[in-house]
Amino acid sequence: MDPHRGADLRLAETAASAGSTVERARALLEVLRRALPFDAAFLAFTDPLGERYHDLVTVDLDDGAAEFLSGPQLARDIEATGTDRERPPLGPSDLPYPADELPTWAECLIPAGIHEGLGVALFAPGRRHVGHLAVLSGSRQPPSALARRRLAQLAPVVARGIDPMASLVAAARLVRGARAGVLLRADGGCQELPGLPTDGVLGAGSPVVALARERAVAGRVCSSFLWPLGGAHAPDGHVRLTVLAAPADAPPGLTAVVLLSPATGLRGLTPRELQVLGFLVEGCSNQDIAAALFVAPRTVAAHLEHVLGKLAASTRTLAAVRAEREGLYVPAPRRGGAPLPEAFARV
Repeated sequence: MDPHRGADLRLAETAASAGSTVERARALLEVLRRALPFDAAFLAFTDPLGERYHDLVTVDLDDGAAEFLSGPQLARDIEATGTDRERPPLGPSDLPYPADELPTWAECLIPAGIHEGLGVALFAPGRRHVGHLAVLSGSRQPPSALARRRLAQLAPVVARGIDPMASLVAAARLVRGARAGVLLRADGGCQELPGLPTDGVLGAGSPVVALARERAVAGRVCSSFLWPLGGAHAPDGHVRLTVLAAPADAPPGLTAVVLLSPATGLRGLTPRELQVLGFLVEGCSNQDIAAALFVAPRTVAAHLEHVLGKLAASTRTLAAVRAEREGLYVPAPRRGGAPLPEAFARV
């Protein structure tokens, strides 16, 4: 077998291996070293919420160098040299000025015995900037053309292996039939989930997103609920919303995945009964439900009788537990005078 072909396969296998992103990054650097020898190296992960890097992984760099590279200067120097853009690998000998004019080299790498190397931005599918890779050498000899080509060939594989969205995308695949999704950010915003389109239901200012965020903030690992389309009586049916807490190795600042999928397995529950179940999950009394839905208490009692039968529940408490466990309810508005979501408006 062509030795380059074998190295490429080993790197691809490592990129697809299990474990945390940081564990894969360390393993990738070790495999990369056999394909493209270096004296030291580092991988820095892009922060999806800002212009900086996080979770630095180093090979054969001392603690002082690793501490320096973990600071803000690295991002500034990467931007100054243009190695945060899609371009061929770049080394100190390619710069139009001495490398020691860059603090990262003058204050960190040169004192550590590093004089040459190559840096390259890492991009995942969709042109998402996921990190920066640098392979370093104690030699003063500029990298060869072959080394540059090899690093350019292998960089996309490394990018796939450290893609910080990979764990979130994997979590999204657990929801059958998911047809749209967004990522919830800790700063209150949302961003696209790679591989899935967005949807108007999940748009900015959507009450659905607000409800999903409440569940994420409450620390729930997984929750599911229904939402009516077209109004309270769901003339256009329902959709299911699933909220998954971000995995432990997800990028900082991303808190949850919200996924939209078809509403199936409704047990014959009507739109109004699904609304009533939402109030039941919140522990509301018949009088509370009647007041919120502008109906008589006896109407609520009739709905509850039907709900208990369809859920094969002997009590309203058991019905609420089953509804919440199976996501068979439209969330009720919070108590305390909060406005009713549009879907609860009287029609």
